[in-house]
Amino acid sequence: MITLTDFLIVSVMLFCIGLYMIVSKRNAIQILIGIELILNAAILNLVAFGKHDATNNSGQVFALFAIVLAAATTAVALAIILNVYRKYKTIDPGKINNLRD
Repeated sequence: MITLTDFLIVSVMLFCIGLYMIVSKRNAIQILIGIELILNAAILNLVAFGKHDATNNSGQVFALFAIVLAAATTAVALAIILNVYRKYKTIDPGKINNLRD
């Protein structure tokens, strides 16, 4: 049987991988993937703790809201990245230093 500790270990690993991707990558899309991994770690924690709450399904409800929020955030971020690429022809955050017209 999978215990709460197993869920938390997987969640910590996802969070650490996501944090490493945000800190070390120089590509905006890879940074977004790191953010998504961190959000997935948080969602996994919500579902894991919600599993142990037999009376309320609040963990699953919050996880559903977090999934919807993550999808909306990703759509907006990808639109911003596409507009930045059109203007600067790069998605390297270090090379984009002038955001005025």
